[in-house]
Amino acid sequence: MDKVNRYRQLIQDLLQAYAKQFSQANTDQLETHTVFDTTHDRYMVYRTGWWDTRRIHSATLYVRLHEGKIWIEEDGTEEGLATDLLAAGVPHDDIVLGFRHPELRPLTDFAAA
Repeated sequence: MDKVNRYRQLIQDLLQAYAKQFSQANTDQLETHTVFDTTHDRYMVYRTGWWDTRRIHSATLYVRLHEGKIWIEEDGTEEGLATDLLAAGVPHDDIVLGFRHPELRPLTDFAAA
């Protein structure tokens, strides 16, 4: 399996695991959805519903593959998706923290772009 296909499968597996965790912690009024666009390499865990009287609709995790790298655009997890990617063998220089300002990315342990 080539690198991009391996990354596609890894991202889907990790996001499904996160979605399962979120679903188990949800109230009856909050739903967790996974959205996988494998044609355009966009992957998301999205939550919708109600928390008391407040409408919830947010991307808890949003990841995309771009030029052979995994771009984490949104990460609302405690430990961080990058930690799981590293544990799965993805090298630091194949992970971009897209939610960080481009000027700050070189200061991280990950790829700048």
